[in-house]
Amino acid sequence: MGLDFFDGFKMGLDLLWTMLTAEPLLTLGIIVFFGGFLIFALIVNVLREQKLRKSGILEVDIMSGRKFEEYLQALLKAKGYYVQLTPASGDYGADLILSAKGRKIIIQAKRYKKNVGVKAIQEVASAKSHYKADECWVITNSFFTEQAKKLASSNQVRLVDRKQLINWMLQENKGA
Repeated sequence: MGLDFFDGFKMGLDLLWTMLTAEPLLTLGIIVFFGGFLIFALIVNVLREQKLRKSGILEVDIMSGRKFEEYLQALLKAKGYYVQLTPASGDYGADLILSAKGRKIIIQAKRYKKNVGVKAIQEVASAKSHYKADECWVITNSFFTEQAKKLASSNQVRLVDRKQLINWMLQENKGA
Protein backbone atom coordinates (compact mmCIF):
# COMPACT_ATOMS: atom_id res chain seq x y z
CA MET A 1 0.00 0.00 0.00
CA GLY A 2 2.73 2.48 1.02
CA LEU A 3 4.77 1.60 -2.06
CA ASP A 4 1.78 2.36 -4.32
CA PHE A 5 1.44 5.83 -2.79
CA PHE A 6 5.10 6.68 -3.34
CA ASP A 7 5.02 5.24 -6.87
CA GLY A 8 1.98 7.40 -7.62
CA PHE A 9 3.59 10.44 -6.03
CA LYS A 10 6.76 9.92 -8.07
CA MET A 11 4.69 9.49 -11.23
CA GLY A 12 2.85 12.73 -10.48
CA LEU A 13 6.13 14.60 -9.97
CA ASP A 14 7.50 13.13 -13.21
CA LEU A 15 4.37 14.26 -15.06
CA LEU A 16 4.58 17.75 -13.55
CA TRP A 17 8.27 18.00 -14.47
CA THR A 18 7.50 16.86 -18.03
CA MET A 19 4.77 19.49 -18.41
CA LEU A 20 6.94 22.26 -16.99
CA THR A 21 9.97 21.43 -19.13
CA ALA A 22 7.90 20.83 -22.28
CA GLU A 23 6.20 24.24 -22.03
CA PRO A 24 8.77 26.84 -20.90
CA LEU A 25 6.23 29.65 -21.28
CA LEU A 26 3.86 27.85 -18.90
CA THR A 27 6.70 27.42 -16.41
CA LEU A 28 7.67 31.08 -16.73
CA GLY A 29 4.02 32.12 -16.38
CA ILE A 30 3.59 30.09 -13.19
CA ILE A 31 6.81 31.51 -11.69
CA VAL A 32 5.85 35.09 -12.59
CA PHE A 33 2.32 34.63 -11.21
CA PHE A 34 3.44 33.24 -7.84
CA GLY A 35 6.39 35.62 -7.61
CA GLY A 36 4.12 38.60 -8.36
CA PHE A 37 1.58 37.42 -5.80
CA LEU A 38 4.30 37.08 -3.14
CA ILE A 39 5.70 40.55 -3.89
CA PHE A 40 2.20 42.05 -3.80
CA ALA A 41 1.51 40.44 -0.42
CA LEU A 42 4.81 41.75 0.98
CA ILE A 43 4.11 45.29 -0.27
CA VAL A 44 0.61 45.28 1.22
CA ASN A 45 2.01 44.12 4.57
CA VAL A 46 4.75 46.79 4.61
CA LEU A 47 2.26 49.55 3.74
CA ARG A 48 -0.14 48.37 6.46
CA GLU A 49 2.66 48.41 9.05
CA GLN A 50 3.79 51.90 7.95
CA LYS A 51 0.26 53.21 8.26
CA LEU A 52 -0.11 51.73 11.74
CA ARG A 53 3.25 53.14 12.89
CA LYS A 54 2.32 56.63 11.70
CA SER A 55 -0.87 56.62 13.76
CA GLY A 56 -1.02 59.28 16.44
CA ILE A 57 -2.30 58.93 20.00
CA LEU A 58 -5.74 60.26 19.02
CA GLU A 59 -6.10 57.45 16.49
CA VAL A 60 -4.92 54.99 19.14
CA ASP A 61 -7.60 56.26 21.52
CA ILE A 62 -10.37 55.19 19.13
CA MET A 63 -8.87 51.87 17.97
CA SER A 64 -10.47 48.58 18.90
CA GLY A 65 -8.53 46.47 21.38
CA ARG A 66 -7.32 44.11 18.64
CA LYS A 67 -6.29 47.00 16.37
CA PHE A 68 -4.29 48.45 19.31
CA GLU A 69 -2.49 45.10 19.66
CA GLU A 70 -1.69 45.17 15.92
CA TYR A 71 -0.50 48.77 16.27
CA LEU A 72 1.82 47.78 19.14
CA GLN A 73 3.06 44.87 17.05
CA ALA A 74 4.13 47.25 14.27
CA LEU A 75 5.56 49.83 16.71
CA LEU A 76 7.62 47.30 18.68
CA LYS A 77 8.79 45.60 15.50
CA ALA A 78 10.08 48.98 14.33
CA LYS A 79 11.90 49.31 17.69
CA GLY A 80 13.85 46.14 16.86
CA TYR A 81 11.85 43.40 18.55
CA TYR A 82 10.62 40.20 16.94
CA VAL A 83 6.90 40.39 17.76
CA GLN A 84 4.25 37.69 17.72
CA LEU A 85 0.54 38.43 18.21
CA THR A 86 -1.28 35.84 20.34
CA PRO A 87 -4.77 34.58 19.40
CA ALA A 88 -7.62 36.99 20.18
CA SER A 89 -8.96 34.62 22.83
CA GLY A 90 -7.36 31.95 24.98
CA ASP A 91 -4.12 33.92 25.24
CA TYR A 92 -3.59 33.26 28.99
CA GLY A 93 -3.14 36.98 29.66
CA ALA A 94 -0.57 37.84 26.98
CA ASP A 95 -1.47 39.77 23.82
CA LEU A 96 2.03 40.03 22.35
CA ILE A 97 5.20 37.99 22.70
CA LEU A 98 8.48 39.82 22.09
CA SER A 99 11.89 38.33 21.51
CA ALA A 100 15.14 40.26 21.58
CA LYS A 101 18.71 39.29 22.48
CA GLY A 102 17.63 35.89 23.75
CA ARG A 103 14.98 37.32 26.07
CA LYS A 104 11.25 36.64 25.94
CA ILE A 105 8.83 39.40 26.98
CA ILE A 106 5.07 39.05 27.18
CA ILE A 107 2.79 42.05 26.92
CA GLN A 108 -0.75 42.73 28.02
CA ALA A 109 -2.14 45.56 25.85
CA LYS A 110 -4.90 47.74 27.34
CA ARG A 111 -6.53 50.39 25.17
CA TYR A 112 -8.68 52.06 27.83
CA LYS A 113 -10.56 55.30 28.35
CA LYS A 114 -10.01 55.06 32.14
CA ASN A 115 -6.99 54.04 34.23
CA VAL A 116 -5.82 50.43 34.14
CA GLY A 117 -6.31 48.52 37.40
CA VAL A 118 -4.80 45.50 39.13
CA LYS A 119 -6.58 42.90 36.95
CA ALA A 120 -4.23 43.56 34.00
CA ILE A 121 -1.20 43.23 36.29
CA GLN A 122 -2.52 39.96 37.74
CA GLU A 123 -3.18 38.53 34.27
CA VAL A 124 0.24 39.29 32.82
CA ALA A 125 2.09 38.30 36.00
CA SER A 126 0.39 34.89 36.01
CA ALA A 127 1.01 34.48 32.27
CA LYS A 128 4.75 35.05 32.73
CA SER A 129 5.41 31.51 34.00
CA HIS A 130 2.95 29.98 31.50
CA TYR A 131 4.91 31.50 28.60
CA LYS A 132 8.28 30.94 30.36
CA ALA A 133 9.01 34.64 29.83
CA ASP A 134 11.88 36.67 31.23
CA GLU A 135 9.81 39.85 31.57
CA CYS A 136 6.22 41.00 31.43
CA TRP A 137 4.84 44.42 30.54
CA VAL A 138 1.46 46.14 30.45
CA ILE A 139 1.16 48.83 27.79
CA THR A 140 -1.76 51.26 27.76
CA ASN A 141 -2.89 54.41 26.03
CA SER A 142 -4.08 55.55 29.47
CA PHE A 143 -2.52 55.51 32.95
CA PHE A 144 -2.41 53.09 35.90
CA THR A 145 -4.16 53.19 39.27
CA GLU A 146 -1.98 53.47 42.37
CA GLN A 147 -2.92 49.89 43.35
CA ALA A 148 -1.85 48.66 39.91
CA LYS A 149 1.50 50.46 40.26
CA LYS A 150 2.10 48.86 43.68
CA LEU A 151 1.20 45.36 42.48
CA ALA A 152 3.35 45.80 39.36
CA SER A 153 6.30 46.87 41.49
CA SER A 154 6.06 43.82 43.76
CA ASN A 155 5.67 41.47 40.76
CA GLN A 156 8.37 42.97 38.50
CA VAL A 157 5.83 44.03 35.85
CA ARG A 158 6.96 46.91 33.66
CA LEU A 159 4.26 49.53 33.14
CA VAL A 160 4.19 51.59 29.95
CA ASP A 161 1.63 54.39 30.26
CA ARG A 162 0.31 57.02 27.87
CA LYS A 163 3.31 59.31 28.35
CA GLN A 164 5.87 56.58 27.56
CA LEU A 165 3.76 55.29 24.64
CA ILE A 166 3.60 58.79 23.13
CA ASN A 167 7.41 59.06 23.48
CA TRP A 168 7.84 55.77 21.63
CA MET A 169 5.41 56.91 18.93
CA LEU A 170 7.24 60.23 18.47
CA GLN A 171 10.60 58.42 18.20
CA GLU A 172 9.21 56.14 15.51
CA ASN A 173 7.53 58.95 13.59
CA LYS A 174 10.87 60.80 13.45
CA GLY A 175 12.50 57.69 12.01
CA ALA A 176 9.67 56.81 9.62
